[in-house]
Amino acid sequence: MQQRITPLMPERAEELQHIALEVIQRSATIAGRQHDITIESLKIFLRIINSYYSNLIEGHNIHPYDIVRAMQEEYDSEPAKRDLQMESVAHVLVQDCMETRLRESPELNITGSEFLCFLHREFYRQLPEGFRIVKDEKTGRESQVIPGMLRNEPVIVGRHRPPDHDSVQILLDRFSDAYAPGIHHGALKLVAAAAAHHRLMWIHPFLDGNGRVARLFTEAYLHQIPVKGFGLWSVSRGLARRSTDYKSRLAGADVARKNDLDGRGNLSNDGLMVFCRFFLEVCLDQAEYMAGLLQLDELVERVRKYIEFRDAGLIPNPIGKYALRLEAAPMIQEVLMKGEIPRGLAITASGLKERTGRNLLGQLIDEGLLVADSPKGNVRMGFPVHAAGWFFPDLYPATRI
Repeated sequence: MQQRITPLMPERAEELQHIALEVIQRSATIAGRQHDITIESLKIFLRIINSYYSNLIEGHNIHPYDIVRAMQEEYDSEPAKRDLQMESVAHVLVQDCMETRLRESPELNITGSEFLCFLHREFYRQLPEGFRIVKDEKTGRESQVIPGMLRNEPVIVGRHRPPDHDSVQILLDRFSDAYAPGIHHGALKLVAAAAAHHRLMWIHPFLDGNGRVARLFTEAYLHQIPVKGFGLWSVSRGLARRSTDYKSRLAGADVARKNDLDGRGNLSNDGLMVFCRFFLEVCLDQAEYMAGLLQLDELVERVRKYIEFRDAGLIPNPIGKYALRLEAAPMIQEVLMKGEIPRGLAITASGLKERTGRNLLGQLIDEGLLVADSPKGNVRMGFPVHAAGWFFPDLYPATRI
């Protein structure tokens, strides 16, 4: 039974090392382009982006602006939209919980079934009741998805017939042994992450939610390897932007071995090779995209341009009735340069008189452009969804205000 999942790694995996190494090197350059405090603020914001794109792959489209509203407990009156908001918030919270576990337990067995069930359980227990029901399109039979429970019935996913439910645990045990990050070395760890992503989808261990669990698992894998700078770019964004190719490459790696030239396992080696190459190309594309956006001088310029447009009334004011003064630009630039600064220094950077500068600082905090932990505490960079689209062009669709 265990042989049904072979090959576990592409038989010419060394041919993929060069692109895997490019991903690792490019990602490592990102973290050095901003202050560590700013980096942490950006990672929090990017969880929302991950949620948006991961659910978009499943055909569930809810704008990041509406996700933020839901995180502030502002749910839409329309039931369908409210359900999508709840689903998206669940994804954000699970990713946060997952990353906390990884920080607290660096040696956590992320390839084991316990961790995979944890991801599924934490996600599904927060979903609306209607999202826990799956329906067989042919028979009309409905089944209840139990959070964290491995599937106990056969399923068909498009043209893919996942292995029988009786073999799921056996295959997951094999999966855990084969993909534990510690048994792979160097850039091959990233190739293993790509292969593991497909093989987890192929096993289809849960009745529903396998795509989301696989993408969350992949996030955990890249954190644990670790890929320095990961968390500042999103695999899900890249996969969603090439969703048709993503699903096609997954299907291509699902097929049985074609002939004697197609590896020595039960499944197609060529199919797995193509998927892994595609996955690594997506990672490289996203790492390069964020590396470009996070160059400090260019980010400062985009922030300045955003404030100019706000001052001229060319961008709608997200809250309140006041435009944003041009003097906000040097305040934010000072924060970007130093990560976190006292309020007095921010006011000084504006060049305004004390009272006027304090009012402008208050506006920046009210709008979320700057963040503070207390009424008199230091301020650091914020990335509110109404402005982040201007700071990071094409990160997500234009905001609806």
